[in-house]
Amino acid sequence: MIEKEENLRSEAVRISALLMAISARTAPKSKGIDDLEIVYVSGEDKDRIADKMIELAKEKGEGWKRDGESLKKAEGILVIGVKGDKSLGLNCSACGFRDCKEFENAVRVKGDYDGPNCVFKILDLGIALGSAVKLASIINVDNRIIYRIGVVAKMLGIVKSTVALGIPLACTGKNPFFDRK
Repeated sequence: MIEKEENLRSEAVRISALLMAISARTAPKSKGIDDLEIVYVSGEDKDRIADKMIELAKEKGEGWKRDGESLKKAEGILVIGVKGDKSLGLNCSACGFRDCKEFENAVRVKGDYDGPNCVFKILDLGIALGSAVKLASIINVDNRIIYRIGVVAKMLGIVKSTVALGIPLACTGKNPFFDRK
């Protein structure tokens, strides 16, 4: 059998996303407590996110359209989020509250993300994202961490995390996620 590379791209990106998900999942977590949510999105659901981002540009600005258009060039998206509304009981005050009890009893605010969030859960998210994109870099998969993708994935109910970011993935001759105007 002979297969051309361009016919293998979707499968290659999907396999890359699965490996990136493992990298994110096994990244170190504060106190060893794992509150990550990891989802792979492709096909019509990916396009639904891109279309919603473009639609939101009317109220949120042209960056939403730019990122939505670049997302249309992706084969898939890895969305990584965290449930940051759980405290670790460290009473560190980094969240802005005196102690974890005050944090846990705080009024929750809804916006692009839900807050407040435990700073250690946000650090866990950052480490997981870094682990995932490092692997993507090693295996030469086009990628970029994009805030707006996570916001829309959350808005559309694709993820339930308090904070989420998206990593669009492609394998092209030139990374489609870095030419920004």
